[in-house]
Amino acid sequence: MRTDYDDSEHKQSQQMLKTLVNERVKRATISKGVMIVYTGNGKGKTTAAMGTAVRAIGYGKKVGVVQFIKGKWDNGEYNFLKAHNVDFFMMGTGFTWETQDREKDIAAANLVWEEARRMLVEPAYDLVIMDEITYMITYGYIPLNDIIAVLQNRPEHQSIILTGRDCHEQLMLLADTVTEMRAVKHGFDKGIKAQPGIDW
Repeated sequence: MRTDYDDSEHKQSQQMLKTLVNERVKRATISKGVMIVYTGNGKGKTTAAMGTAVRAIGYGKKVGVVQFIKGKWDNGEYNFLKAHNVDFFMMGTGFTWETQDREKDIAAANLVWEEARRMLVEPAYDLVIMDEITYMITYGYIPLNDIIAVLQNRPEHQSIILTGRDCHEQLMLLADTVTEMRAVKHGFDKGIKAQPGIDW
């Protein structure tokens, strides 16, 4: 990639970029809630979702969070968001390889799914986050069609974020924005422990 631009070349390239950006901004005329998916095998899916929650809170928006899979331990996002009056529900069983009890996991998943459903029909919520919900579909805990029906009928202004690996193709087609986190390297592979405030 070239880096030796002189001042006039730099100005010209930035003017071209500005024109392109302005054209895209001009074409964006729809105002409605968006559906965002963070998927992939890389770190950062939950982090991105919770960062958006913080941003929404900064504008005084009402946020709801449901965490599937996670929930048997303290975590930073729960501590922070609860302190800012976010409705936060956790499945509470931990990882499936820890519980090894399918019926218990299904029951717990459906309990918190009911909380998500309640928020997804309530116009007071501006943003609803369903963290790790993709696993609920992969494992067959919650029917995909049920999830899609609820998402499609939510209030028009309401934005939603879904996270988790192996997101189902139908959900990605339904989404407005899909980001795939790709693992390039991870400290855990070098034997570095997961750390509070960084990893949870």
